[in-house]
Amino acid sequence: MSLVPIGEPRHKITVASLREKKLHHEPITCLTAYDYSSARLIDEAGIDIVLVGDSLAQTMLGYENTLSVTLDEMLHHTRAVHRGVKHALLVADMPFGSYQADLNDAIRNAARFVKEAGAEVVKIEGGEKRADLIRRIIDAEIPVAGHIGLTPQSVNVMGGYKVQGKNLSGVEQLMRDAVALDRAGVALIVLEGIPREVAAMITAEVETPTIGIGAGPDCDGQVLVFHDILNLSFGHPAKFVRRYANVGAAITGAVQAFRADVAARQYPSDEESYHLPKETRSALDTVLERKRAMRR
Repeated sequence: MSLVPIGEPRHKITVASLREKKLHHEPITCLTAYDYSSARLIDEAGIDIVLVGDSLAQTMLGYENTLSVTLDEMLHHTRAVHRGVKHALLVADMPFGSYQADLNDAIRNAARFVKEAGAEVVKIEGGEKRADLIRRIIDAEIPVAGHIGLTPQSVNVMGGYKVQGKNLSGVEQLMRDAVALDRAGVALIVLEGIPREVAAMITAEVETPTIGIGAGPDCDGQVLVFHDILNLSFGHPAKFVRRYANVGAAITGAVQAFRADVAARQYPSDEESYHLPKETRSALDTVLERKRAMRR
């Protein structure tokens, strides 16, 4: 399979075209984005899915985990990303607390992502226990992405960020979760933090495209956090993170160089400064000369 060259005409990615990619064994690419600039760069690079992940809680807002990010914050960032995306499928995370308590509130909040922020799919964590809720949201004409395995919004229940499905009962639960989401009609299923063998079984079992993150190479697609691949994150990266560039170091170097130039009065130069037109400068010199003469 050949990638579409950057700058070439692209078709809009849809829920239907994701299923076509799975059917034809074409790998699906997905990255997170949290603002207009990163979204536009990612979209223009040919990525299939742009995910406004609730990981923006840590990467953009400095929260300790994803639990603190609010619905309004997620909507704000989704609107910004929407302005930068033309071809990718735009998926947005529903934050913790926006769908767990009340069915009507969940549908209303999901609709806000579509109506106010331009999302094409909303993502909800959880398997079997979320299947009925997901069906109701889909009945409201809102596509839903599932997310099973290591679900960050359940960090307190799980007792930390731990790989899921490491024993037979865990494997069986993940299979039930995946089948339940598949039957509910989700647009895609994110498989996070599960053994490769289990992810391969799920991918072969369900008709829905699977997108892995820490789930091995046998999924239908892969997603990573934008800040992680560019080394813009703080802290030790997860085992599955691959650094594709050290943008963090480049930014630090650029900022230090700017600071040094300003401190040495080497920035801005005369060439980087604006100047008065000759006529205005001549008139100003005349005025200043008169003032000096009056002082004498």
